[in-house]
Amino acid sequence: MTQLTTTDVLIIGAGAAGLMCAASAGYRGRSVTVIDMGKKPGRKILISGGGRCNFTNQNTQPTNYICQNPHFVKSALSRYGADNFIELVERHGVDYHHKTLGQLFCDNSAQDIVDVLLTECDWAGVKIDLRTEVLSVNKNETGYLVRTNLKSYQCSSLVVASGGLTMPKLGASPIGYRIAEQFDLNVLPTTAALVPFTLHDHDKQRFDGLSGISITTEVTSEDGTSFKENILFTHRGLSGPAILQISTFWRAGQAVTINLLPQNKLEQLITDWREHQGQKSLKNQLATLLPKRFIESLIKSGDIPDKSINQLSHAEITSLSNYIHAWQIKPNGTEGYRTAEVTLGGVDTDELSSKTFEAKKAQGLYFIGEVTDVVGWLGGYNFQFAWASGWACGQAV
Repeated sequence: MTQLTTTDVLIIGAGAAGLMCAASAGYRGRSVTVIDMGKKPGRKILISGGGRCNFTNQNTQPTNYICQNPHFVKSALSRYGADNFIELVERHGVDYHHKTLGQLFCDNSAQDIVDVLLTECDWAGVKIDLRTEVLSVNKNETGYLVRTNLKSYQCSSLVVASGGLTMPKLGASPIGYRIAEQFDLNVLPTTAALVPFTLHDHDKQRFDGLSGISITTEVTSEDGTSFKENILFTHRGLSGPAILQISTFWRAGQAVTINLLPQNKLEQLITDWREHQGQKSLKNQLATLLPKRFIESLIKSGDIPDKSINQLSHAEITSLSNYIHAWQIKPNGTEGYRTAEVTLGGVDTDELSSKTFEAKKAQGLYFIGEVTDVVGWLGGYNFQFAWASGWACGQAV
């Protein structure tokens, strides 16, 4: 006979949203147990932000999220904002610093954020069972019976905070989607988001040797969304903040348009160059604005002319300006869930209460964090949604 544990609230997933929800519910006097397949809690937190954890963004707005229902995130974010989490971090004495665009990072390591959450859970009387795999979930008269590889749990509120499909090496699993489907909730198709692009072979050969080169750009998707940040050439294709951001809006077969000189107007620069240094080569002049190896690769492939400034015709100048300010590249695909930061799609938010995250069709069943169809921009927005959805759900379970 399998051992049976009874708890008011059972949370599947010891990640950002799950731990936040656990502490929030525990402080309300609820008995809370968190279960997770992994050897330790908060594994995705630990590797985030290069190990420094970009734990929130001071500029968080509902417009920073992609969701089929754009209003869904408003309630939770308005009740638990970036300031609330910053106050929690400061209360625990965690040193942090500001980076560009409102991003906040730990000074020391992401372990500080995991420690904050685990301390809060400890103070709130939360129990955490690791290396625990969910085998089945069934609804009964008193709530939900969850059978695992170690024991069974009876709870009145079941919270699914199992995350998406990103980073399978960290134990990502579709269990949350399966539970949603079992209870007749719609699950939207999933795809990797905030993810590097791979390139077609001909482009890979063109840019062979550029790995590690970074350029400040403005990248625009076919739907008109644009981000002004760096792109980075890799062995497999393109990465960097601007590429990760735009990947969420990109669909297979589409091109992206990259303004390689967002701060300048090339036609005006060439006019100035002609006046003062017309005998100089276009290659060397462009290399004062963009990485030399990149310019050399564009000349080698015949995309820009190998001439002196004086030799350029008006048509060539116009063509060159259009090329540099609207460089088009058609990715082959993305690197997929292996390197993606988040999963786009998931449990349809129309199935959930935006206030409590409870499933409308299944009383006592809740879905929070990345398992839902909510994806934030790069830069701490996804963590902020994890904190907000976890806190809001913890007030309701």
